[in-house]
Amino acid sequence: MPVKVSYFFVVLIWSTTPLGIVWSSDSIPPTMSVFLRMLIALVLGAFVMAVANIRLPWHGRAIKLYAYSALGIYGGMMLSYFAAQSVPSGVISLVFGLAPILSGLLAQRILNEAKFSKVKVIALMLSVCGLALVCKDQLAGGSVFNVGLLCVFAAVCFFSLSGVIVKTVKLAIHPMATTFGALIIATPLFFITWLLVGGTFAPSSWSHRAIASILYLGVFGSLLGFLAYFHVLQKLEASTVALITLITPGFAIALGTLLNNEPLSLSLIIGAVIIVTGLGLFQFGDKLLKSKKRSALRYD
Repeated sequence: MPVKVSYFFVVLIWSTTPLGIVWSSDSIPPTMSVFLRMLIALVLGAFVMAVANIRLPWHGRAIKLYAYSALGIYGGMMLSYFAAQSVPSGVISLVFGLAPILSGLLAQRILNEAKFSKVKVIALMLSVCGLALVCKDQLAGGSVFNVGLLCVFAAVCFFSLSGVIVKTVKLAIHPMATTFGALIIATPLFFITWLLVGGTFAPSSWSHRAIASILYLGVFGSLLGFLAYFHVLQKLEASTVALITLITPGFAIALGTLLNNEPLSLSLIIGAVIIVTGLGLFQFGDKLLKSKKRSALRYD
């Protein structure tokens, strides 16, 4: 697949996934919804592994890689599904857009990466201010909304932590093997959670939209989306990949408003603009500053 097609595919998937989560849980318990989604991805992944004859390593280091990857899948997905019961899909997408900044903070502690520059600190503060503005209306909605927002924040923490600790495992294997290995570990955890929370199973009450959303997320969001993302990571510069986090929140908010009648307040719009500006400054601020300094020296 051409890398441009993969890039567009990732943007499409990341933009539609929050709304898909909301729709898939409108008549199906969130624990059942996410379990079915991962089960579909697991079955399809096994089929792809067999047809493509991709080897699945199962030694200690590989299992550690799968476990670290599964941490992001289980923690990030399960909490996102709980949050979707009360938090609009556009807000979920905005909060997840902050993952690169949170990952950078965690990488300083875990991977001993360099501390943030002044530009990145300003970007972090800007994004936090924008997030506070976005959450203002949600916090006014009562305790249910507050719990939903906490779930979103926790989901981003799991997702970011997983992405950082995966880098501590030095192992070169096929991206499909990583995805499938993580699903082997994560899917039973979703099943156990479903049993513990209630374990209700009533297909007769499931809406067609919820079923279609689960199928879409299982096939595209959980399997093909991961493969396209890994393809983009391998072929494009990190700065180009980072643009995805700037593009998707706007699309997610628009889709939630147009297709799901989610409220679009002035504070949400302004907060979203501030967050995206902060993310852009975080990703490209230092490069732009260095470029301007070089240009100034050139003309002196």
